Amino acid sequence: MKPTGRKTIKGGKVTAPMSVKASKTSAISMVSKREPTHDEIAVRAFELYLDRGGRAGQHEEDWLRAEAELRTI
Repeated sequence: MKPTGRKTIKGGKVTAPMSVKASKTSAISMVSKREPTHDEIAVRAFELYLDRGGRAGQHEEDWLRAEAELRTI
């Protein structure tokens, strides 16, 4: 192996160091596990409210259900 800067050449192939590969993997997993925004939750909670016929009194349940649904996406 011949080190060249931040990369290494091995058998004619250029590979990135493990830390670079790990950081790319971490960035990808962070994107897929992002938290829903307040507005996204509010829109979904309102949809749930309308689905229930617009009856008042269950806003907390609608909000929590909307959060849970959006986090599983």
